[in-house]
Amino acid sequence: MADEYFLLVCDDVPHDVVLTDPGVRVMDVVQVVRRLTGLRRSKVLAARVPAVILVGVPEEDAAAAVSALRDAGAQAETREQPEPDLLMH
Repeated sequence: MADEYFLLVCDDVPHDVVLTDPGVRVMDVVQVVRRLTGLRRSKVLAARVPAVILVGVPEEDAAAAVSALRDAGAQAETREQPEPDLLMH
């Protein structure tokens, strides 16, 4: 039997949420990061920019997270995850 390879195409490409600058209201941003990630050490994550806050989330969730971070005074962006390299045999 021959090996068959399939490429699954989904409508929603995974996105990452990247914190690029915590701004002046750092503690507000830390609280948002903690709410988004559940991490207790959110202050460390928010201080090391650029920092990937969420990985591989749907576009709508990424946009909502960026909006929450911006509302807290941070600069953040979404980045589309690159397509994986496919091994062709």
